[in-house]
Formats: sequence, structure tokens, C-alpha cells
Amino acid sequence: MERHGRLRVMGNRVVDEHGEELQLKGMSMFWSVWEGEKFYNASAVDTLVNDWDATVVRAAMTANISGLGYVNNPDAEKRKVKAIVDAAIARGIYVLIDWHDHDAVQPRNKEAAKRFFREMATEYGDEPAVIFEVFNEPDTETWAQVKAYAEEVIREIRGAGSDNLVIVGSPTWSQDVDVAADNPITSYDNIAYTLHFYAATHKDGLRAKATTAMTKGLALFVTEWGTCASTGDGALDLAEAQRWLDFMASNSISWLNWSIVDKAESCAALRPGASAGGPWSDGQLTESGRWVKQKIQAP
Repeated sequence: MERHGRLRVMGNRVVDEHGEELQLKGMSMFWSVWEGEKFYNASAVDTLVNDWDATVVRAAMTANISGLGYVNNPDAEKRKVKAIVDAAIARGIYVLIDWHDHDAVQPRNKEAAKRFFREMATEYGDEPAVIFEVFNEPDTETWAQVKAYAEEVIREIRGAGSDNLVIVGSPTWSQDVDVAADNPITSYDNIAYTLHFYAATHKDGLRAKATTAMTKGLALFVTEWGTCASTGDGALDLAEAQRWLDFMASNSISWLNWSIVDKAESCAALRPGASAGGPWSDGQLTESGRWVKQKIQAP
């Protein structure tokens, strides 16, 4: 992070403070209210930095699902996020503060998001390492709905005095970046758009959408991707995952793999029972975890 400083959007790329293209590689935490909760600690971040060479980590804070999350229990969720953010800043890597939600446009969720991001921007808005991801994965919402929501939340971030990079999702689980590119956010600067993929499900067709979006001027940042199917489970497709990694490298797109959790599913990086803070031996990693760790470590 000391090398690159504060990130910004220039054209269809995210660049560092010197205007140079870069590619960050790291891991997303799991939903903060379920199995992944125990990994929301500084030791886990240390392990990702020391053993995995991660340059970015993502705090996937649950907004509101099944009555759980920030909307109903804000203090507990903020503590988890701050543990990851503070550890990342201390270790000199980038960190995404992610509003992990599928229903953020709902009035109660939206008002909570506005409060949360104003508070986070007030506290961390001067930290070059911090990136704000305002809506993880819209599903059935239209782009017009997502855009209007994002503009309201970004207004809170900018109103708190932070010009840090903001990342916005798009409809259909953050796949419709080409739709967003036809009507991008123009009322604020320094905006990138997330693209999510799962290698066994999303292939050439989604890469074509990504290429279209970039051609139309959007800067992309893959805040979540998996080696398996979009369910988070099933057979790994490492050949397709490698095609995605090559595509992201050729376009200087930063990425975070899903996810640091010991849940018994294919996309989990850790085997059930892995220690909360690491270090994790190869035997504690899943097939996906071992493969992704090597890809993060690769030059």
C-alpha cells in the first residue's frame, strides 16, 4: 500500500496515486454473521499478509438477512468490520468495507447503509487503504434502482469528506456491468464497478459483458469470485478460473476470492475446523484454497 497510495479511477482503469495501473489480489471474508464470523480478527489478516502475500482483504459485513446483520445489530457488525479494517491498515494492505446485501434498495436497509457509510467515511475516509463497496450484489433490482441507491450512499461518503474509491454493484448479482455502462454514475468521481463470477457457471459470455463495459469506459474491480459454481459449491473448474485470472491480469483488474471460511462447501478456502486466526497449513486448506493461495502469491 505504501508503494501505491490512494487509489483512483482514470479512464477505464483503477490506478495508484502515481497514475500507474496495478492489480491487487486477495481474499474476501465470508458473511459476517455465519460461519465466517470467527475469522474477523487481526490474526487472520496477518496470516493472509504473511503466508499468502495478499495485498487486499474484504470485510463482507452482513447488512440484513434472516433478521441478522447490521440493520438489526449495528454495533456488533461494526466491531467485526473495524477489526479487519484496523488490521489491514496496520499491515499496509488495502481493505474493502462491503455492504453485503441483496436488498439494499429497501428503505430500511438503505437508510442504515447511509448511516453506516457516513460513519465509516468519517472514521476512515482519510486512510488511503480504505475502499467503500456500497452494494455487494443486487439481484432483481433494475440498474436505475441500484444507481439511485448508490448515489444516495455516495453522497454520504463524499459529504463526510472522503474522496476514496467507491465500488458499485450492478443487477443480476453484479454481472450487468454492460448495462451500467450505458448510464453510469456521473454525479460523483472515483467510482468503479464490481463484477462477480463463479468459474463453473460464468464463462465467455460474462467476459464479453465485462469487455463491453470497459470499452464504454467503466473501471472494473472483481470484489468476489469463486472457483466453483455460483451456489458456492459443486465441482471446481480451475481451467475456467485460470482463463478468468488471465483476463483480469491482461486488463489490470484487481480481485478477491470468495472466501475465508471453513464451511463445508467447494468455494471455501479452509477445511472445517481450521483455526480462527491461522496460520493454516496446506492440510487445513481446501483444494480451492490451495490453488487460490498460489495464484495470490504468483508475481
